[in-house]
This record gives sequence, structure tokens and C-alpha cells, in this order.
Amino acid sequence: MLLVSPVDEMISQRLADELAKVEDCFASELKSSLDCVNTLVSHVERYRGKRLRPLLVLVAAMAVSPDGQTLTKGHRVLATVVEMIHMATLVHDDILDEAQVRRGGQTVNSLRGNETAVMLGDYLISHSYHLCSSLGSQELAGLIASTTNVVCEGELLQLANRENWDLDEKTYFDIIDRKTASLCGVCGRVAALLHGCDLILQDAMDTYGRKLGQAFQIVDDLLDLTGSQATVGKTLGRDLQKGKLTLPLIHCRQVADDATRKTLLELLQAHTTEGTTPTLEQGIAIHDLLAKTQSVAYATRRAEQLINEAREALSNIPDSSARQLLMEMASAVLIRQS
Repeated sequence: MLLVSPVDEMISQRLADELAKVEDCFASELKSSLDCVNTLVSHVERYRGKRLRPLLVLVAAMAVSPDGQTLTKGHRVLATVVEMIHMATLVHDDILDEAQVRRGGQTVNSLRGNETAVMLGDYLISHSYHLCSSLGSQELAGLIASTTNVVCEGELLQLANRENWDLDEKTYFDIIDRKTASLCGVCGRVAALLHGCDLILQDAMDTYGRKLGQAFQIVDDLLDLTGSQATVGKTLGRDLQKGKLTLPLIHCRQVADDATRKTLLELLQAHTTEGTTPTLEQGIAIHDLLAKTQSVAYATRRAEQLINEAREALSNIPDSSARQLLMEMASAVLIRQS
């Protein structure tokens, strides 16, 4: 779980109980009459990590309720829906990245092949829509569906910019806002909408989730460059090998002198040359260039700025344990190691 220092034991236990109900809903919705499907679903359940998105729905729902602690069965359903969509993106991302490891275990694509992984991701998405329809709200269903469209657009935009060594920050932020932050934002929005909150409050919760999601992705990109696989729990270095420029590399290219920029480009091209395996020396050389241009520090500062903006979005939310927990969840993004 993302929470590193719960506000109090009462809300910690409440969320543990609510998350257990979300997991029951997840398992019940995905139950199949086919053993082969159930085996795959059981495997992908191991992908669950911090459960950031269902937590966002649950804690946001409590924070915007009149008494600061109420959430409904519908919120649990929505928490399950966004987790299913997120899990589907992980399954599909592993195919795109040819990743072998996720949460310390083998990915579905490495175990069963790309065809099975594609269909499992589709299965998760279709069930998320099926479950969402049980709420009987066209507005909620429309928000979830349009957000999923945006997530797909973000992935397509990222694919269109693979090996684009001239990628700028504006496009990078457009990519991460769509593929990661949009789903985090809608977690807060639907939580408020289901409580009947006004548009101002819905927008505030959307902003909180979106800013947090952007910061989360920047930190994730940093971990792919600087983390260890044993700690992070998934295949690392795939961004470089797939020609994805992330914020530290974009900053390095922007501020470097001509000689450093030329060296960086050569190293990036070496990482994406088909039929070759990047060497340890090449990886160390890239890290040295990032250190020379202080690009990791720059990306960290941008993440910190986004977290401050996320916290500011909560300024008009009445004080409660749930609101304080949202503040702590934002801070926890910056110190995560996996």
C-alpha cells in the first residue's frame, strides 16, 4: 500500500477493510467458468502493488463527504473499475515493452505469449465496463470510458515518439498526463460526483489526482533509470531500450553543451540498435551525463512542484483524517522506491 504513515489507526483499518471488499469485488467480477481464464486472472492479481488508484477513489470519497468519512458501495465498485483498467494497461504495457518481470514475477507475455496477454488485457477492460454499468449512471460510465480513451491516446502518442531524440518537455508532459495522470484524476472526480458534489469540488479532486499522477510517472521514469530491479520489482531500462525519452534525458539534452549532447545521442542510439544489448559501461556513461547536467535533480524538483500543486488543490476541502491522508499520499509519491 502507498500509505507510509497513516493519520490514525482507525482510518488505516477502515481502508484495509474497504480494500478487502474491493478485492472481493475484483475477484467476483472476473470469475469465469473456464479454468484457463481463472488461472490467468489469478496470476495478474499478483501485479497489484500500491493500489494507488482504488485508494484515491476511497480516500477522496471520504474527504469530500459531509462528515469526512462516508463512502458508499458505489465507491467500492468504482475503485474496482479503475483498478481493472490500470491492470489492463500494465498487461498491455508489458507486451509493448517486451518486459519479463513485474512485481518480482514473470509477466503474462513472457509466460504465455503476446496473444494471450493481449486478450487478458482486453478481458480486464471489458469487465471494467461491465462492472461500471451496474451503477446505472451514464455520466459515470461516460467519464470512465472517455478517460480510457485518453489513456490509449497517451500510449499512442508515446509510441509515435519512440526514438524521437528531439522530444520536448511539452510533449512529454502531454504523454504522461494522458497515459497516467488522467486515470488518477478521474478517480477523484468520480468519487466526488457519486456524492453529488458540485463541479468546483469535482474539479479540485480531479486536479489533485492529475497532479499526483504526473509526479508519480516522473518518479517511475526516474526509477527506470536509477533504480534496482530487486527493489523496483519490474524489468528496468526498458524506456531507453524502447527509445522513450523521459524527463531527465530531455533536460540533459536541452542544457548540455554540443559535445555532451552528441555523446548522449550516440549512447541513446546504441541502446535502441536492434540485435545489440546495451552494456553496463553505456548505462554508467548515461548516468554520468545525467549527473553532469543535474538532470535527475531537475526531474525530482518538477515532481516536487507537482506534488505541491496537488496539495494546494485540497485547500478548500474541510479538514478531516481523510483529507490529511490525501496530503500524506501525495508526499509518499516522492519517496517511493518501487
